Amino acid sequence: MTSYRIGILKGDGIGPEIVDAAVSVLDAAAQRAGVLLNAVELPMGWNAIQTYNDPMPQYTKEELKKCQGWLLGPHDSAAYPPGHKEKRNPSGELRHYFDLYANIRPAKTMTGIKSVAGEADLVIFRENTEGFYSDRNMYAGAGEWHITPETAVSAGVFTKKAISRIAHAAFQSAMERRKKVTIVHKANVIKLGFGLFLQTCREVAEQYPEVEVDDYHIDAMTAHLVRRAKDFDVIVTENMFGDILSDLTGELVGSLGLAPSINSNDTQAMAQAAHGSAPDIAGKNIANPIGIMLSAVMLLKWLKTKHNDEQLKEAADLMEKALFETVESGVKTVDLGGTASTSKFAEAIVKRIQDLG
Repeated sequence: MTSYRIGILKGDGIGPEIVDAAVSVLDAAAQRAGVLLNAVELPMGWNAIQTYNDPMPQYTKEELKKCQGWLLGPHDSAAYPPGHKEKRNPSGELRHYFDLYANIRPAKTMTGIKSVAGEADLVIFRENTEGFYSDRNMYAGAGEWHITPETAVSAGVFTKKAISRIAHAAFQSAMERRKKVTIVHKANVIKLGFGLFLQTCREVAEQYPEVEVDDYHIDAMTAHLVRRAKDFDVIVTENMFGDILSDLTGELVGSLGLAPSINSNDTQAMAQAAHGSAPDIAGKNIANPIGIMLSAVMLLKWLKTKHNDEQLKEAADLMEKALFETVESGVKTVDLGGTASTSKFAEAIVKRIQDLG
């Protein structure tokens, strides 16, 4: 039986609470499915600053090299001491260091959760290494300059290599879903950068003739998602647009606090909820852990695909089913109109996993 080494980075604010909740549910599902998980807790954020004077120390990165995947809690980098704020935040540093080029963010309505969109089941594939995010689109340094004290220039970077690999990831996902891909861009104005993005995605599409393809400008796409999110399946776009659209779709299907994601390269994946560290409610045991729990589900499914291990899929399905049924039964955290604490919500899911089957 294969053992999977999973890094646990709890992070700041509500991070320790929600990550602990997710790990308890992950352990229960893995045990029930017969999956061996070797969880390794590693320093990150304020905890790492106190010990290593670095929110993402080299020690943690070296240990993560030995992992098939990891759970990353939220960080409160805006509150870090001077000198640390100027660096990439922990999430950005890991995406850059490990070349986690695909940020995969699903948005799916759930029974028992009020949705603005009505019904939706889509996934956004966000290119994670370049575009207009200047903290990670250069080999060295940041892609921004002050020409004069009153003039700033920010560079967007688009390469055929990066576009091709995110497009392939999106189309491969579409083949397992409803076989439809929507390309989101702004090629009508940013003609070279987004022109290359659109052209390259269209070239990749030719290798997937079964998949229906369309494309929209980013401004039009936001309106279409609000009006008819249920019509979309897989969306592929660049870094900044993907960040914006995934926050929008998270809110449309219930709450950004529910939104999961993974960041992956070809051999590793990082599970990370889309929301922040919410320091105002840290330590109160009221935070909603659904985002990080569903991110852990995504990690198990990703590992199943990479390692062809059906027990990983069984664990993922158990975890997801138990979570959805718990919410549907009315057991929810306060933000969703329920009364359960973070830990009690996790305990209810664990019990359901143990009772399933």
